[in-house]
Amino acid sequence: MAEKPEVRFEEAERRKGLILTLTAIVCCTLCWVVRYYTSLLCLVVALTMYLLSGDRYQWIYICKKTFYRDITGLRVLLATMFRIWLWERNGTTVVTRWQEVAKMKPNKKAFVMDDRAISFREGDELSNRVAWYFKRQGFKRGEVIALFMETQPEYVFLWLGLAKLRVTTALVNTNLRGSQLIYCLRIAGCKAVVFGDEMAEAIKAIQNEIPDIPLFQFNSPDRETAPIVQDTIPLSAELTEMSTETYTDPEPAKPRDTLLYIYTSGTTGFPKAAIITNIRYLLIPLGVHNSARLSSSDVVYDPLPLHHTAGGVLGAGQCIVLGCTVVLRKKFSASNYWKDVAKHKCTAAQYIGEICRYLLTVPPGPQDTSHSVKVLIGNGLRPQIWEEFVRRFNIERVLEFYGATEGNSNLVNLDSKVGAIGFLSRTVSSIYPLTLVKCDEITGEILRDANGGCITCGPHEPGLLLGKIEPKKAILTFAGYADKTASEKKMVRNVRVKGDCYFNTGDILVMDHFGYFYFKDRTGDTFRWRGENVSTAEIEGVISNLVGLKDAVVYGVSVPNVEGRAGMAAIADPDKKLDLESLAAGLKTSLPVYARPLFLRILPEPPLTATFKLKKKELVELAFSLNSDPVYFLDQKTGKYVPLTQKMYDDIMQGNIRL
Repeated sequence: MAEKPEVRFEEAERRKGLILTLTAIVCCTLCWVVRYYTSLLCLVVALTMYLLSGDRYQWIYICKKTFYRDITGLRVLLATMFRIWLWERNGTTVVTRWQEVAKMKPNKKAFVMDDRAISFREGDELSNRVAWYFKRQGFKRGEVIALFMETQPEYVFLWLGLAKLRVTTALVNTNLRGSQLIYCLRIAGCKAVVFGDEMAEAIKAIQNEIPDIPLFQFNSPDRETAPIVQDTIPLSAELTEMSTETYTDPEPAKPRDTLLYIYTSGTTGFPKAAIITNIRYLLIPLGVHNSARLSSSDVVYDPLPLHHTAGGVLGAGQCIVLGCTVVLRKKFSASNYWKDVAKHKCTAAQYIGEICRYLLTVPPGPQDTSHSVKVLIGNGLRPQIWEEFVRRFNIERVLEFYGATEGNSNLVNLDSKVGAIGFLSRTVSSIYPLTLVKCDEITGEILRDANGGCITCGPHEPGLLLGKIEPKKAILTFAGYADKTASEKKMVRNVRVKGDCYFNTGDILVMDHFGYFYFKDRTGDTFRWRGENVSTAEIEGVISNLVGLKDAVVYGVSVPNVEGRAGMAAIADPDKKLDLESLAAGLKTSLPVYARPLFLRILPEPPLTATFKLKKKELVELAFSLNSDPVYFLDQKTGKYVPLTQKMYDDIMQGNIRL
């Protein structure tokens, strides 16, 4: 009797496990040796610190407190680097890695959404149909096709099929409309658009403005009979006629070839098309997989949009690259989050942005702890609610990480340190070349010394995070954007030595004495008032706690003839239950005078991006001008917020009211 594919896969996994175990033994042996050299180094450093500054035991204490963390981090880093090096050496791409996984686990569920699932075999067959179909349509390697579709199990296999043809897919944000949508299609040079039937109205609105771009409508299996938009091609129906035989390109792709374009959502301006190469798509899920100690038997809950990195690469990649089952949700729902997790027996779950705060606003219930989640993975868990969140939902581990779609500056919090977004070892920091440099927190301009080099920050000094770009090392590359001018703007040169090059994250972080990093603000968000720098992120956290975890955005606004920018907060209050007196009293006890917002704008709905980040650009432009939203002003005499009338507005603009 022939062996089942699942048995062969398990045997292959055991062999791989043996190799990795041997590698781990070697690494541990090295770590054992390093332990003594590290201790010796610590003694030398401590003695030096004693002679120079009198901090007698600081470095020995730091090494003692962080030794296990640093060794764990070194193990994760080495395991990830070794696997990526091996994949790149062997010419592994996302397609070839997927084929390994799909052949070994054909009947296992790959993606699940609601009560519908698609197996590894079915997903591979769909991707083959897509590859054969678009080859017949005449598309060639290097061309770009846009995918404009909401989350569904078939989503990933549509772009995977195009990848087999070596066609790059641009994953377009489903929230875009009109001019922004057209801009995204043009900036990536899209030769066609594949859109879901649910996006029909958005396509109709721009159809006359993109007559040169063919349109293919994909009807979800849930809505096979949905009407086809005029002058578009019914892709779902035509795919049924195609072969499921494996498609192999005569000239295989390379690890550094472009796989996808993912548009950075950002909070300002038009989106930029970030380049995701094959090796980067392999790296992101692998790094998280190793950090979270996951295995192919884990079930991962991914309620995030598949057109963004967190959902479509980090989350979906656990399936495509590492063989996990991934549970999807069309749109995030706070009330159904833990129900979904329990229903599908998920062992790991994702979050991003403000999701954790939304989960806390749901009334407590039995679903809070009736789940099997052993690790929560994401970024954006605010320090103010971290401990309450972990306690209420009985979370064993939180793997908070820091990174950007296009960036090479990644940090991971491996030991669930409250509030930290990651760490760097203080004793062997050079192994992963990230650095904090001093900058003007208002403008983001990097400060330099007399020799033209950047000035490194010490512990507890806020600074701009930069990551060294080394093209030969996969984990330190920066592929950039489709727009090369935009790529150049993100590079900083001559940081430590003449000729070096670093990626500018645009984020201001703070590192403590133990090497833990904490998010402070985005450059340009911090503003100056009354001679003090005001961090918007910190104030947003305070306000959100005071108003029952509602959405709050803080920013600075210009006032005529007044130096600096006055603080303003926009608060979402759809239920109209905001208690302004309680808020004013809470701010008085929680914040210094200069940090208290002088203006409030009450919004009917949260100002969020697709990745649950708070938008600011439009609010900053609107400032405290009067429109349909209620606006309030902090009365300096009473300390209470009062409605901003037209007369008061005019008096402020004319300088009759002193701020």
